[in-house]
Amino acid sequence: MTDLTPIHSPAMQRSRGEAAVRLRLEDGRVRLVDLRQQGSAKAILPRVAGVPEVVFLNTSGGLTGGDRLSYAVALGDGVTATATTQTAERAYRAASGVARVDVALAVGAGGWIDWLPQETILFDAAALERRTTVDLGAGAGCLALEMVVLGRAAMGETVARLAFRDRREIRRAGRLVHLEPLVLETEALLAGQAVLGGARCVASLVMVGAGLTDALVPLRRVLDGDGVAAAASAFDGRLVVRAMAQDGWPLRRQMARALAVLRRGAVLPRVWQFQEDAR
Repeated sequence: MTDLTPIHSPAMQRSRGEAAVRLRLEDGRVRLVDLRQQGSAKAILPRVAGVPEVVFLNTSGGLTGGDRLSYAVALGDGVTATATTQTAERAYRAASGVARVDVALAVGAGGWIDWLPQETILFDAAALERRTTVDLGAGAGCLALEMVVLGRAAMGETVARLAFRDRREIRRAGRLVHLEPLVLETEALLAGQAVLGGARCVASLVMVGAGLTDALVPLRRVLDGDGVAAAASAFDGRLVVRAMAQDGWPLRRQMARALAVLRRGAVLPRVWQFQEDAR
């Protein structure tokens, strides 16, 4: 008998990335006081007029099982900034393990952050866990968006298997004001009307601050996008918009219109490359 030599599969390469930005108000100007980046995560600060922007980028091109990615922004007292991602994040099929993404946003007293990442595209058999935490100082506020797309409709992609866990926590002066867990797994995809009702794309937009009920009426007027089901509510310093659609483009267009109202006409970050008039 001939002994067979076992063949060992090489360990799959995994990506690691960490990017962190800290901004502070000095002599009436917002200045970069710390920038840390390593691995596949990068942070870019484009030259823009007005409110500074932070653009995060994952140079690995996407996520799969075992990858680790973290983004962080820290704003000093009185600083207003916008943070986004350069493109849609993609979670591909995971042969083993789970990809993990951590987003940590901290805003000093009286500051404000708009966290406007582009959509997360989940491919069949993706396994992704993501946690976003927002810590607001006294009198600070935020606007936080998340959009999730199950495959690309234009490419005929379908998602039959999935393990996606997403958790958002917003605290103000140490007090939890918003907790939003989302679990989409294979069983949920089969639940029909009880979960997504056939929709391929979902979005959640949360705003925490003062006087938000005044924005509710004009916001609801624009939640009428074709092919999108959306609703909004506001209570106790928190406004929430939820939307569902069959395709990513109508959802993206609808959320752009909502953002135009809540951001009082401020243009979207340049990397969104949104060409259509959001009105």
